[in-house]
Amino acid sequence: MGAKIKTEVPGNVWQVLVTPGDRVEAGGVLFILEVMKTEVPHVAPVGGVVAAVKIAEGESVEADVVAVVLE
Repeated sequence: MGAKIKTEVPGNVWQVLVTPGDRVEAGGVLFILEVMKTEVPHVAPVGGVVAAVKIAEGESVEADVVAVVLE
C-alpha cells in the first residue's frame, strides 16, 4: 500500500533526505522544511520504498503539496 506525504505548512525545502529507491521505516524523516527560521521535519507515516520525490532543496512550497510518494 502506498502513501503520499504532503507538506504540512508553506515554507522552503531545506533538506531532502531520501531519493527514489530508498527503503524507509515508519517515523523516518523524509525531508525538512524551513518555516520562519524553524526546521519542520516531515516523517513517513508507514514504511516502504520511495517511489518519487516531487520537491527539491531550495524550492518554496505551499501547504498540502505532494512531496514524497511511497510504495
